[in-house]
Amino acid sequence: MDDQSDQEKSGEKCENTIVRSMMEDWEDLEKDYMQLEVDHESYKKTLEELGLLQKKCLNGVAHQRYRMKKIHESLKRANKSDDPQVRATGKELNQKVLGRKNSLRDMEDILPHKNGLYLSIILGQVSVSLLNKADKYTYKHDYEKFKVTVSYITLALSTLLFFNPGYRWMDAVLHFLLVWYYCTLTIRENILRINGSRIKGWWITHHFISTVCAGITLIWQDGYSYQSYRFQNLSFSLYLSLLYVFQFFYQKGSLYRLRALGQGHDMDVTVEGFMSWMFKGLVFLLPFLFAGYFFQMYNAYTLFQLSLLPQTNEWQVTALAIIHFILSVGNITTTLKVVQGKIQGEMRSRSLTSKYKFNNGVAK
Repeated sequence: MDDQSDQEKSGEKCENTIVRSMMEDWEDLEKDYMQLEVDHESYKKTLEELGLLQKKCLNGVAHQRYRMKKIHESLKRANKSDDPQVRATGKELNQKVLGRKNSLRDMEDILPHKNGLYLSIILGQVSVSLLNKADKYTYKHDYEKFKVTVSYITLALSTLLFFNPGYRWMDAVLHFLLVWYYCTLTIRENILRINGSRIKGWWITHHFISTVCAGITLIWQDGYSYQSYRFQNLSFSLYLSLLYVFQFFYQKGSLYRLRALGQGHDMDVTVEGFMSWMFKGLVFLLPFLFAGYFFQMYNAYTLFQLSLLPQTNEWQVTALAIIHFILSVGNITTTLKVVQGKIQGEMRSRSLTSKYKFNNGVAK
């Protein structure tokens, strides 16, 4: 009996200890919760203040741009003046205006932006502005990783289909992947542009058109014209996938070096074409790029010839011939303009440097 009584007392003591421990834990949790409520109220207040401050800054930037537009109109008249002093003052003010524009652009990088028509249609009015530089860089890194990952997949699929000519449904898998890929790229690139990326408008347009191109190829029914073009289409897809993987690693290395030297923009991205920053050790890519562009022109020619055959009844053939031609001409023109602009810029820079050295030599 005594042993049973001792066990009951021991059990009650243990239960009391557990209850006491739970109550102490709850009291500690209550204190933490009270502090959490204070912090959360402070967070809400800060968010409200941040929203008001963002709006104030956006209005200030808009006001600055409006006033500078008026000043720029006056500068045009000043530059045409016969008075040398007026022209000199106008030139000095013009430099200040350019400096102010750069400052405003830096301010806008960390302010929210409107989505634009395309993103508004796709995403509504939800804000996609990333206000933190680390978040922007992470998003850009994810974009690059996405592109190279899909390129590996298309490379593997194109190689597999190259040696398996009898499966139209497998071709459809590749074409559907390309439709999804290019459609996703257009969304991601518009978000990147809103967050300060300097992607040229043509490359975004290029991906819009490529989405249509892949979609038309997807619904192109199997037949004489499809089978006649299939081998060439897979060869083109294989070449593009290899080219982008090859290009990706060299562009990535160049971008890393430029950012380390302070010469590159944090939101510069690798592209299928050529950008001005690529001259730093990447000129050797140009022949490979132009080979791809002329391959695409050859695709347009082949499809056009197919469309003239009496066996060809599908509208997709003519449509794809036009699209490949537009893409090829757009790629060649845009890349040549970038190369021409960069060469002219380098020549002007060398000319100014030589002039400066000559003047210094004369002065001495």
